[in-house]
Amino acid sequence: MGFLGKLFGKKEEDKAKSAPKVNVKQAASAAQIDPAKVGLDGQFDESGLAKRVALAFDEANISDNVGLWVAQTGSTVVLKYNPDAAGVLEQAKKIAMTVDGATNVTAEPNA
Repeated sequence: MGFLGKLFGKKEEDKAKSAPKVNVKQAASAAQIDPAKVGLDGQFDESGLAKRVALAFDEANISDNVGLWVAQTGSTVVLKYNPDAAGVLEQAKKIAMTVDGATNVTAEPNA
């Protein structure tokens, strides 16, 4: 199981495997939704950006065995992390900024 399944469940992991890669700009334009709200299947999803970032982490082979969580506030990706994730944090930030719909990335230590 990768980040997507760990954070959002097997159903989302299965959706990502079965759905073709989504063109976020096209889907957002066609459905008239914010690019940050485009889900894995191109439909409206309140956590669409966070799910696409989690999938990008899986595709980049970032280990999901570290304390790293993905959330979003609008088009800002929020990474919460434990000290054991410090080694992958910079890579995770860079990857998150490449995901369509992300305008900013913040990182917060998990309290």
